[in-house]
Amino acid sequence: MPKPNSLCVYCGSSPGHHPEYTEQARAFGTEMARRGIALIYGGGKVGLMGTVADAVLAGGGKVIGVIPRQLVELEVAHPGLSELQVVETMHQRKTRMYELSDAFVALPGGFGTMDEMFEMLTWAQLGLHRYPCAFLDVRGYYNGLRTMMDHMVSEGFVRAGQRESVWLGDSMAALFDWMDSYDGGSASRVIGPSSIKA
Repeated sequence: MPKPNSLCVYCGSSPGHHPEYTEQARAFGTEMARRGIALIYGGGKVGLMGTVADAVLAGGGKVIGVIPRQLVELEVAHPGLSELQVVETMHQRKTRMYELSDAFVALPGGFGTMDEMFEMLTWAQLGLHRYPCAFLDVRGYYNGLRTMMDHMVSEGFVRAGQRESVWLGDSMAALFDWMDSYDGGSASRVIGPSSIKA
């Protein structure tokens, strides 16, 4: 597969309790801009979401936000993006972010981050896409998730190959190298507005 041109980043609309979360989100956005990778994200200007977006923009990169109308005020929609797409529902948001993206990365976040990322993992498990999916660990945030995913395999609910296709680590350089060399096979994209009804 070609190197990703647009990367969907899921992360918290809060900054978390430790400065390192914000520092790593800023560094991630800066690296995306340096590599010429467009950011696709949830459209907010607050929390880690806003930090990543601001860093990409500061580096001269492109940022497309996708946000449901009812969350424009709640999540404080970012006013300075390259493009802000306002949709009607969360289902439309997730589908549109998928359509715009070549890869998916979760930085630390809460329920929304887990929901969005695990939907992409599920779609990959079902063979609906072959795009890279990764978790960037910061301060051991995803240690428990790593243990849980391995437990899913040992208990027979996830195949080992499916688990191995998900990258989880704390090295930003290793993550980008992994995405650049990712071989997801030749399956074509089959999900779109006609197959995912909002």
